[in-house]
Amino acid sequence: MPAMTRKSRTLSITLSVCTFALVGCSLINSALPTATLTPSPPTATPEPAAAIVNGEAIRLVDFEEETQRYEAAKLDAGIDLATLDDYRNQVLQALIDRKLLAQGARTNGILIETSTLDAAVQNLAVELGGNEAMGVWLAETGYSVESFKLALEEDMLAAQMVERILQDLPENIEQVHARHILLASKDDAQFVLDQLAANADFGAMARLYSRDSSTQPDGGDLGWFPRGGLLFPEVETPAFELQPGEISGIVKSDLGYHIVQTLEVGERQPSPNDLRDMQEQVVEDWISTQRESANIEVLITP
Repeated sequence: MPAMTRKSRTLSITLSVCTFALVGCSLINSALPTATLTPSPPTATPEPAAAIVNGEAIRLVDFEEETQRYEAAKLDAGIDLATLDDYRNQVLQALIDRKLLAQGARTNGILIETSTLDAAVQNLAVELGGNEAMGVWLAETGYSVESFKLALEEDMLAAQMVERILQDLPENIEQVHARHILLASKDDAQFVLDQLAANADFGAMARLYSRDSSTQPDGGDLGWFPRGGLLFPEVETPAFELQPGEISGIVKSDLGYHIVQTLEVGERQPSPNDLRDMQEQVVEDWISTQRESANIEVLITP
């Protein structure tokens, strides 16, 4: 699919799913202070929260730590934070999305056993080179032992909920194989359309007149794509409405004026890129639905 017309999606949520390196249970336990018995402990003061999602808090400290990790990653990539619009709010919204996914997992009976969590911790400690290296990593990434284990458990729950959401995706989906000719003006498009009406070859006309450099050498061929697969719905919509062999009228988009021809329609397995786009959209739709019914209270101004 040509890059000029292929839809390029960016995942609106980022799930850091079990890519952490973790210390084992023994390290975590040893890192905590030894408990002592004290008579009549005072009632704990609730920790400050950045938001509350269905009665469950996103701790302010976790939000600030996650924001610092986001900033560090962008700076390491050479990105000036001043160029990022409202990124603190984006971090908070991502944490809310992750919380909704984790809550959805628990509602569906998905739990992370302590042994599973400890094994993930131990495996990551090994990957990092041992407990001492793990301690250094925790310090460098701004995690406390507590916040790291909480984040890991929530990530694992979110990952399993995503799998549950995606399990009913069909193997094959409706797709269309189409081609187009892009012209600079309506008069140019009408001229080409008249030639096609007089039985001119579509591919030859595309190679001769189309201004889409990515498809012009192949006679305007857009390849196979599903609904939502093109950047410009003005081109995609007639492609799905036409019967194989039919040619559209003049279609206007921000690129110019198009003439579209549908070649084939059928159920096909999506390409890896299309499958990823579908999966992202399905998860985004699920989260959007959850947000509509959730009780979300933001307690800070990010």
